[in-house]
Amino acid sequence: LLLVMTPVVTVLILLKLLGRRGPIGGFLYERFVLEIVFTWKGVLLALGVMSFPLLVRSARVAFEEINPRLEQIARTLGAGNLRVFCTISLPLAARGILGGALLAFARALGEFGATIMVAGNIPGRTSTLSLSIFQSVQLGEDDDALRLLGVAVVMAFLAVWGSEILLRRKRGRA
Repeated sequence: LLLVMTPVVTVLILLKLLGRRGPIGGFLYERFVLEIVFTWKGVLLALGVMSFPLLVRSARVAFEEINPRLEQIARTLGAGNLRVFCTISLPLAARGILGGALLAFARALGEFGATIMVAGNIPGRTSTLSLSIFQSVQLGEDDDALRLLGVAVVMAFLAVWGSEILLRRKRGRA
């Protein structure tokens, strides 16, 4: 659902839940004096929520490609569910999980709307790469914006390239 919903809808839900008056945010603030909205924690949460579906989809495909007979054989040899997961399933799906994590990271690099709504754009506290580029453009600091753009392009390219390498199947594998 998060892949197709507009970030504004997702963020409004996050704001209602995590604000000081929200059920989760109110609890965290009252019990632990922990604020989420308009902090670096809000940045991480917004980026995580918006990019998580890419990780989940890649991980799901990776787990579905595991031959169930391998897990069944481990169980017949006395391995419990946790041991089967840790020694069979997780290692076999690791490339897909890591590839999905890299795609999620690349998606998080470009996130703008969710971040600015949940965390604002407080210089030195909640600015992200995308927000800094936007701010530089707004202030007419084109040289700074272009430098940050270069960093963003390189990071995104490396993340997508890395995920492609990880997600490719070995040629000799059936």
